[in-house]
Amino acid sequence: MAEPPTIAVVDYDMGNRRSVEKALTHAGARALLTRDPRALVDADALVLPGVGAFPSGAASLRRYGLEDLLRERVAAGTPLLGICLGMQLLFEYSDELGVETSGLGLIPGRVRALRAGGLRLPHIGWSDVRLERGSPLTERLTDTGAPFYHVHTYVAEPADARAVIGTAEYGERFATLVAQGGVFGTQFHPEKSSHDGLALLESFVALARAHRQRAVAA
Repeated sequence: MAEPPTIAVVDYDMGNRRSVEKALTHAGARALLTRDPRALVDADALVLPGVGAFPSGAASLRRYGLEDLLRERVAAGTPLLGICLGMQLLFEYSDELGVETSGLGLIPGRVRALRAGGLRLPHIGWSDVRLERGSPLTERLTDTGAPFYHVHTYVAEPADARAVIGTAEYGERFATLVAQGGVFGTQFHPEKSSHDGLALLESFVALARAHRQRAVAA
């Protein structure tokens, strides 16, 4: 039986790292929680999790010297999945807490406050995700989408609408699943989203496996 792909969960002190690590293991990966540069370089894929404020997350990535490393791994073709705050950090900047803070810039666009239309914030709970276009990350989901668990007050706004793979609604319809090249992001928490969340993570594990096979063949 083939050895499972190694997926490194980036440890930068922001939130739900252990739960993501366990979910990836359940999805068939060898999951490794680390911030060690060598381990991140050697991994078949990377996951950037996170719960909290964008400025704090960006500062933590800088403090551990992870910004350039993540950009370099993406440029080398390593698949990267950002979850919740991790998805937001994939974008160019956010105005959270009233200050413009730069992100990784891997997907053009910004992060802004969710226009909830009087609904209570943060948005906490299950929301149906409507698939807007196909993606390797959604191959194990039904064409109509699925409910996923959200916890957030801010949303990403990609500059290119083609980066939006799935949307959900809470006061407004917002991007909750994005992709550009080998970079993917979910505003929702797949690790807390039952069998559909596991199905999405299994698809990411498949991407990691395919990347390893290409690297071995090269």
